[in-house]
Amino acid sequence: MTQTHMAREVAEIPEAAARFLDQSREAVLEAAAALRRKDPDLVVTVARGSSDHAATYLKYAFELEAGVPVASVGPSIASIYRRPLRLGKAACIGISQSGRSPDGVEMMRASGQGGALSIAITNVEDSPMAQVSAHCLPLRAGEEKSVAATKTFVCSVLAGLSLLAEWQDDHALRDALSALPDTLEQAVGLDWSPLSARLARASSAYVLGRGPGFAIASEAALKFKETSGIHAEAYSAAEVLHGPAAIVQANFPVLALGIGDAALPQLTATARQLASQGADVFLTGAEVEGAVTLPSVQGLHPLVAPLVMMAGFYAFIETLARRRGFDPDTPPHLRKVTETV
Repeated sequence: MTQTHMAREVAEIPEAAARFLDQSREAVLEAAAALRRKDPDLVVTVARGSSDHAATYLKYAFELEAGVPVASVGPSIASIYRRPLRLGKAACIGISQSGRSPDGVEMMRASGQGGALSIAITNVEDSPMAQVSAHCLPLRAGEEKSVAATKTFVCSVLAGLSLLAEWQDDHALRDALSALPDTLEQAVGLDWSPLSARLARASSAYVLGRGPGFAIASEAALKFKETSGIHAEAYSAAEVLHGPAAIVQANFPVLALGIGDAALPQLTATARQLASQGADVFLTGAEVEGAVTLPSVQGLHPLVAPLVMMAGFYAFIETLARRRGFDPDTPPHLRKVTETV
């Protein structure tokens, strides 16, 4: 069988990460210096789709590391409603693979006019979003032909984490990011075939996480939908107990994405409860009675571990899509660049 674009692009993730670390370092250092001068009280993000999940990841990372609150701003505030925002004490980070969606471009333009330090994270260095922003962190991921974003998602998060490490002068995070290409190589080779076997004919599933792990749960749920036709919903491992757990009965599939941070005990407690309700629970990062433990790369920095896990998930979901009879490169009713107003 001919290899899919998605499979090739997942295999390219370690190389793309290394290229970003090498070729975009100066851009990161300049933006980080601007952040130190700005000393923002707030960071706002502008993104949609997978890019918005990258923004959610960075929300948790920035709040945990820098102690600065991060909020997502709806691009339509600028593009449709034309409402200016007072952002004089803020930084604004826009994330877009193409940098072309009119609403995101307009929100980034408006944020700068409102006083924010604007930073674009995009795979197209001369895109409209980059041009209206004070700084651009080029992803250097190379062309991504599959509609499903993979290497651009990983590089978007990597860009934000690199910015954070330099802004905060965090040596441990900087070292973890330097080792990321080799770590990602391990991740894309992980075997999640037990989960693939369970989901081969599934129609729905839950994906759970906490903190940065919730961001990758959201991205995983999107990939289940767009590549494999599975109605997957992402929840915080705490939020799922506030109602959604009511429909979890015998053999309901649940993927719980555990990483080695302070939230792991609570996530495993939720996994244990859902397994006791009869769910088919698949878990990373821990062992729980009644659940299947999936392999993951261990011993990682807690702000990097979820991103590494996402690379392994991408390899898994590409295989699952083909097993279910889908072409992951061309999901129905979708196209690579979505331009919304």
